[in-house]
Amino acid sequence: MKILKNYKVFFAISILLILSGFASFVIQGFNLGVDFTGGTMLILPFPEQTESSLIRESLAPFELDPVIQQSSGDSETVFIKTSTSLDASKRQEIFATLKKDFSLAEDAKMQVEQFGPNIGREISRRALYSVALASVGMLLYISFRFQLSYGIAAIITLLHDVFILLGIYTIFQITLDGNFIAAVLTIVGYSINDTIVIFDRIRENVKGIGKNEYWNLTGISIDQSLSRTLVTSLTTVVMVLMLFIFGEHSVKIFALPLICGIIAGTYSSVCIAGPLWALITMRKQAK
Repeated sequence: MKILKNYKVFFAISILLILSGFASFVIQGFNLGVDFTGGTMLILPFPEQTESSLIRESLAPFELDPVIQQSSGDSETVFIKTSTSLDASKRQEIFATLKKDFSLAEDAKMQVEQFGPNIGREISRRALYSVALASVGMLLYISFRFQLSYGIAAIITLLHDVFILLGIYTIFQITLDGNFIAAVLTIVGYSINDTIVIFDRIRENVKGIGKNEYWNLTGISIDQSLSRTLVTSLTTVVMVLMLFIFGEHSVKIFALPLICGIIAGTYSSVCIAGPLWALITMRKQAK
């Protein structure tokens, strides 16, 4: 019941976080990665598997902030993507440095690909369509399975989590690349699952009660679901935290917003979704 009594505080915190993210976006924008800006990709054959951190350290003097990917086979192929458009002399300088630092074969050849931001735009467009279609589908399903008021509250909560995640990316200047799309879609699925659990408990508790009891029963339902929601979220956060602590740079970039997103999704499911549903329902009943 304490959560429900302090719903105005939680609403204010959410509004403040979203506005902070918006202000950060206006001031400094997003830190767009190579998927959205275009750039150069260097493809090199390494004699053996090499830690990405070592390659990144070797490239540090060039100030590229590259995305490094590896594909294992008979030999190790390393893909280095950078948002900087590299000319021939700069590419050869990088190749010479890597060849020296990692003992590449004398006859090793570097492949070069120049690419534009079109792929990133296409990914973004498809991601927006996916989130929009998923939101409409969830609204229809929840409205059919529960009531329209549940669906409206769930979609608002979902948008809350997406805006929080966007704010995290712009405030901390996390590189916005393909990992962002994966993080958003993961958080959308995770958040709606927690919200549905609480809504299901509310639906069971409000059967046959008078309209004046909606508020109290919502608080009771949240309390009954709280331990399950927190334990599930904590377990997930611990696992993702291990990825952040022990993973490589590219894994850390994905894990950090995922941790923040899970926390935001848990917070919104517990502190936003229930009170929002109660307010919508009571307003509807008052008409």
